[in-house]
Amino acid sequence: MAVISTLIGVFAPIFLILSPFTSYTDQILSIHRTRTSAGFALDIPGIMLTASILKIFYWPGARYDLSLLIQAFLMVGVQMTLLKVALDNRPAWRGERPFTEMGKSSVVETGTGRPFDFWRWKQQRPYWEYLLFLAFGLLALHTLLQPDGSSLYTKFLGGLGLSIEATLPLPQLYANYRAQSCKGFRVSVLANWLFGDMMKMGYFFASEPGRVPWAFKLCGMFQAGCDACLGIQYWLYGEGESTGELDTRLS
Repeated sequence: MAVISTLIGVFAPIFLILSPFTSYTDQILSIHRTRTSAGFALDIPGIMLTASILKIFYWPGARYDLSLLIQAFLMVGVQMTLLKVALDNRPAWRGERPFTEMGKSSVVETGTGRPFDFWRWKQQRPYWEYLLFLAFGLLALHTLLQPDGSSLYTKFLGGLGLSIEATLPLPQLYANYRAQSCKGFRVSVLANWLFGDMMKMGYFFASEPGRVPWAFKLCGMFQAGCDACLGIQYWLYGEGESTGELDTRLS
């Protein structure tokens, strides 16, 4: 048992740091190669970018494991690349400009069901504006509050970031269900998610008490359950042609 814990302690941090590349490189190359992001849930980079930025600003107060902080920085770079490639190759759909004519309901106009069509924007610029506003807004709050590990702000930030990350599989689960197919979602991503869940759970629970906050463990367990559901979907649907009505706005 001690040998297993030692191996997990040595190799799990390395895997966590490299996971942004091992999980998403194949998906990026696939979208670039096929010139379409149909079937891929665009919410995935949105969730991961938001969660990773929040986790980066969570670290100064929580001082959690350094490998998780390095992973968050690398994840931002990889997800920005994935977002750019997915947007460049997004199937055409009817969208509206965000944050304009706020007196009118964009939900009624476009039917996305989201205020101001959040993360369903037609143009690319609002995606990058949102990320800049989030990062600089958090930087300004940190400069003013200078939070520590016991502050309510730090706990809220960590809980929010990890809760958002835990929802990562949900958009893809919904997209697969709507299409009755997993076409467009790379099995390499799923395999890395499932293997990553095993590595994370082993590392989180084998680490010294206090090294990994319980928020990481709880959200990790929820995400692992969702990833398992994705695996069941892949087994049921495969990568065949869509038999359901695929809403291209999900891509």
